[in-house]
Amino acid sequence: MKQIFEVAQQVQNFFDENNWQFCFIGGIALQRWAKPRLTNAADLTLLTGFGSEEIYIDKILAKFESRISNPKEFALRNRILLLQIENVGIDISLGALFFEESAVKRAVSYDFLPHIKLKICTAEDLVVFKAFANRTQDWADIENILIVQLKLDWKYINKQLAPLVELKEEPEILTKLEKLRKEI
Repeated sequence: MKQIFEVAQQVQNFFDENNWQFCFIGGIALQRWAKPRLTNAADLTLLTGFGSEEIYIDKILAKFESRISNPKEFALRNRILLLQIENVGIDISLGALFFEESAVKRAVSYDFLPHIKLKICTAEDLVVFKAFANRTQDWADIENILIVQLKLDWKYINKQLAPLVELKEEPEILTKLEKLRKEI
């Protein structure tokens, strides 16, 4: 995990130098808000808005190496830039939605190791990100968050998640989350 935190710090330093708005989500944030688990990647949301993504992509690719061919085209099509730094996968989501803006604004800094302080999303925002992703591992991660974080702002979570699942046309995500919440 030390190497992932060190690589994440490199990326954060670069983003800070450019005055970009971002936060770490996924496995890194999970290390703070739940029972830690191994991860081999660092995921971030970078606010690019709609229409200016190329400026960010070009600057990032000038500094860091992609792990796929045609990274710019892939990123513009899928709104995610896939990097490889020192054997660590870095997935940068190109954020533009209201929820992503909110998550970045609410982000907090956390000391993971001496001299490594990373900007991470809140536990509530991590639940929203993971529920929206709706993968098996994400639901296991949500369960771990709920076990560790006993006082979550459920009003905020539901307010943020509801329009996202409507957009995705998967309203069952809300039902699944509420069922898990009641079980724990």
